[in-house]
Amino acid sequence: MVTLNRIYTKTGDKGETALGDGTRLSKSALRIQAFGTVDEANAAIGVARLHTADELDAMLARIQNDLFDLGADLCVPETAKRAEGRLRIVEAQVERLEREIDAMNANLAPLNSFVLPGGTAAAVHLHVARTVVRRAERLMVELGAREPLNPAALRYVNRLSDHLFVAARVANDNGKRDVLWVPGENRK
Repeated sequence: MVTLNRIYTKTGDKGETALGDGTRLSKSALRIQAFGTVDEANAAIGVARLHTADELDAMLARIQNDLFDLGADLCVPETAKRAEGRLRIVEAQVERLEREIDAMNANLAPLNSFVLPGGTAAAVHLHVARTVVRRAERLMVELGAREPLNPAALRYVNRLSDHLFVAARVANDNGKRDVLWVPGENRK
């Protein structure tokens, strides 16, 4: 477990931070941006949870914990000297997301248009979280093009955005309150 005795350390005052293996990087480094955006997604999900209950809230709580796992995965490069045995996203976490997506989607009517972020407060916040997750995914893809990245971590974040989309539809009274895009509606 992690023990946090001091909240501020002053070690980042010059624009650098430490990775899990002790390597110091600029706070603007791609790896830092990637796991910082994962942290941002976690916070967005926390806001969405203010408007959820029951099984949807339980799923989101599990995801928030997974996102800390993902941050731990990203903060120790695959090639680091102390990478062996570090916490990594595993395929079982991706598979759990897939099972949850399938279960939620089974109760939803098929879409005949794109969904606009709207409807309930929970749905809107889940859409915001989904877009933050997509940004984290883009950063992770860019990072993975430059250095080795856990493939399960990339699959997880890809599946998570799908999960949040379906969860937003569930939060919209199982799609009944979805706000659908009407192409060209305002061109008249």
